[in-house]
Amino acid sequence: MEGDARFRVRYRIRAADAGEARARAEGIALEQTVEVPADVVPAGYVRDEIVGRIEALEPAGAGVFEAVISYSPDSAGEEVIQLFNVVFGNSSMQRGIRVVGLDPGPVIRARFGGARFGAAGLRRLTGRTEGGLIAAVIKPQGLGPGDLAAIAARCVAGGADIIKDDHGLTNQKMAPFAERLRAVADAVAGANARHGRQALYFVHVSGHSGDPVAEAFAAKEAGAGGVLLMPALLGFGLVRRLAADPDFGLPIMTHPSYTGSFVLSPDQGLSHAIMYGVFQRLAGSDISVFPNVGGRFGYTAEECRSIAEACRDPAGVGTPILPAPGGGMSVDRAADMAAMYGRDVVYLLGGSLLRHGPRIGEAVEAMRAALEAAEA
Repeated sequence: MEGDARFRVRYRIRAADAGEARARAEGIALEQTVEVPADVVPAGYVRDEIVGRIEALEPAGAGVFEAVISYSPDSAGEEVIQLFNVVFGNSSMQRGIRVVGLDPGPVIRARFGGARFGAAGLRRLTGRTEGGLIAAVIKPQGLGPGDLAAIAARCVAGGADIIKDDHGLTNQKMAPFAERLRAVADAVAGANARHGRQALYFVHVSGHSGDPVAEAFAAKEAGAGGVLLMPALLGFGLVRRLAADPDFGLPIMTHPSYTGSFVLSPDQGLSHAIMYGVFQRLAGSDISVFPNVGGRFGYTAEECRSIAEACRDPAGVGTPILPAPGGGMSVDRAADMAAMYGRDVVYLLGGSLLRHGPRIGEAVEAMRAALEAAEA
């Protein structure tokens, strides 16, 4: 295979000096592919093609180096799980190594086509041709299907483009999956008809039955407009399977639950852009949810911007997707958020909406007006 077909990963490595950095990079190149000592790597194809190649190694600050290591697409095969395993499998368990960049190269780019709908497709489905989309989160856990459906209908009336299950709604006895799905999907459809909307209901598929694919298809049959998945718990392979299945054909929103330990350390794990932008696109997500700056999770403005840029980068895998910052959203912050994220974004409105009770639709309407004023 020609060298330019390889994909390249940029690692930030903690090391005392250039010699240690070189040794660590050589260890990554072996660990992520053959997982054997260098002296026992078979000659020929395995040594020449499969083993990772160090293509660059440069200092990046005191005690920090950046290495670019390339890999053969043959080592990833046709599975997104194995691709991520090559990028950062065993090395994720070593201290002082962080993935900060990924160039998929032409073969991986063609092999993993990305999102089925992406930003353009979601605009077509929702009818929101310009400006930010609003996604209202129905919650809290403990309410029954009827109460959740009523919240959803009010939010559609107020102009929400997406109604999203809270990720804590699974199959609990208070609002079992099938009952909640039917009630909310019917409520959204009814509100769409009454108010001339095209809002989509994204139901949370948690795999409670042991068969999340069957749950996703049940959601489609019941009238859901999309599904919400937690790839850190269910697996990125499930996202990829549904995104690639033409018989499924619904947009996918991915939730960041359980991903914090991957991104929070500046010295190891994955950069925010890799986790919430690049990986989600490779798997096939159409909307990537992440914690917004100013909320309770402490993500910085720089980190959030990097996520949004990775989601929408024209050079990324497949069609650009929509970033979905959540937390700390309010009418008062609408102008700042519009200035920060631009127009291709989904704004998640959750707990703050519930303060408005029966007037929750008016709160959505106020947010829409504030965004339109800021975007004008």
